[in-house]
Amino acid sequence: MARMTAAEAAVHVLRKEGIDVAFGLPGAAINPFYAAMRTVGGVDHVLARHVEGASHMAEGYTRARPGNIGVCIGTSGPAGTDMITGLYSASADSIPILCITGQAPVSKLHKEDFQAVDIQAIAGPVTKWATTVREAAQVPRAFQQAFQLMRSGRPGPVLLDLPIDVQMTEIEFDPDTYEPLPAYKPSASRAQIEKALAMLNEAERPLLVAGGGIINADASELLTEFAELTGVPVIPTLMGWGTIPDDHPLMAGMAGLQTSHRYGNATLLASDFVMGIGNRWANRHTGNLETYTEGRTFVHVDIEPTQIGRIFGPDYGIVSDAGAALAQFVEVAREWQAEGRLKDRSAWAEACQERKRTLLRKTHFDNVPVKPQRVFEEMNQAFGKNTRYISTIGLSQIAGAQFLHVYKPRHWINCGQAGPLGWTIPAALGVRRADPEAEIVALSGDYDFQFMVEELAVGAQFHLPYLHVLVNNSYLGLIRQAQRGFDMDYQVQLSFENINCPEINGYGVDHVSVVEGLGCKAIRVTEPGRIGEAFAEARDLMRQYRVPVVIEVILERVTNIAMGTDLTGINEFEALAESVADAPSSIAALR
Repeated sequence: MARMTAAEAAVHVLRKEGIDVAFGLPGAAINPFYAAMRTVGGVDHVLARHVEGASHMAEGYTRARPGNIGVCIGTSGPAGTDMITGLYSASADSIPILCITGQAPVSKLHKEDFQAVDIQAIAGPVTKWATTVREAAQVPRAFQQAFQLMRSGRPGPVLLDLPIDVQMTEIEFDPDTYEPLPAYKPSASRAQIEKALAMLNEAERPLLVAGGGIINADASELLTEFAELTGVPVIPTLMGWGTIPDDHPLMAGMAGLQTSHRYGNATLLASDFVMGIGNRWANRHTGNLETYTEGRTFVHVDIEPTQIGRIFGPDYGIVSDAGAALAQFVEVAREWQAEGRLKDRSAWAEACQERKRTLLRKTHFDNVPVKPQRVFEEMNQAFGKNTRYISTIGLSQIAGAQFLHVYKPRHWINCGQAGPLGWTIPAALGVRRADPEAEIVALSGDYDFQFMVEELAVGAQFHLPYLHVLVNNSYLGLIRQAQRGFDMDYQVQLSFENINCPEINGYGVDHVSVVEGLGCKAIRVTEPGRIGEAFAEARDLMRQYRVPVVIEVILERVTNIAMGTDLTGINEFEALAESVADAPSSIAALR
């Protein structure tokens, strides 16, 4: 049996569990763990500039590829509390990340030692498990259990807190014979699948609502096959966007109060049956529940038992991993198709496509300053079907979801439920670390961008290039729009006369200088006709310098993006498309 420190045993477990990179910041109480990473080897490290940034990098890394688990590391005290936002984000969206923190010695935990905080208690509500490991011999098994928990049932984050003396204590551990523990995922029964499919088959205008659980289960191909076998159109949620390609004839659009399509909402309201798979019925998807549920029968399939009935009681619920359920749905649907038992849905599918062709929002504006809709039109024309988009919150994210196109799972990587400002930059760096070859395009408003802008230096230092579209209206745009209901415009303006950059005409922060000061490249665009050229320049700069490149587009100060509180009451503030020429990068126009 090999003898080693508990920290070295933990690193061996990381390697056996498939971990080859971590994001973090060293510090006094976690230095023994860093020493173990250096001694054992095999786990690369990306040095963040802020510990919250490290947690968001870990989340981006997890989301980029099936099976990935991002790891973030910090010292004791504020490092752990700084990562709470990252843990909340991951927990809310069912994303597994492992957070490792240092801690004061066990004997000092109750003595208010320097940077000693009960991080186990603080992190408990936003993790699947948070624990301070007080016995060195338990360390490798705590890590083993952490990975099993993260992979079992509804995925989510874990925090392991390691007192410095526990890390340094020698234990017996044999890494050569270590094996990961099997993960548990519930699976639907054949009888449940047949009952749900029979309910769907009885409906006249059925829909499938595809949630993020399908992407977590790496089951998007099964979802598409099930839709094709039954002929049933699909409404992806924001977290499930990409489960079926946007240009697929059965992709009926997204529904909701903000990140939705006019045609998606219209189709949802026209339906009489909805089967949700791997979704939460989030309030920004459903809006007013009476409107959403009236006249419709619901089946809900989810991996988490307590999710069934949490928002409203479905007519039938199934506790199952989305992949396991879809594999059986496909199997039974094939049998029923061969027997001629499935209804012909072609007329219903065509009605959904007609809405998709005609219920469009206008994007083609030539205004200066630029209207945001034009930015997304140019993005659709410049970036191909393999582009990975990363965004988090704000009018930029809402408009992006209304106008951009996504064709593959994990190609819209968005912080859904938590929506912390600043998430976009570090998440994009985590995605790049996980996928060195993809075209990665991040999308931020100016406030999200400013929250964790320091992490751009990480992209410069570690050569993690990606393209960041920064739409700058020098406003807290979403909050300003929400304040309209209070008849105010209060404390939401970011504009000021920058004495060092008068040429930006009162738009405040000189983002180009900030970005270049952090070792990256930036381009400022003020006219719509220049946007496409800037994208091409950015690609050249990324290839040449291997650093993030920011394209700042100066927008008009005030734009109200379509949204509302009820699916029947979405406020369309801007002109609607009267022809394909008004929306030249819509799916209808691109076909």
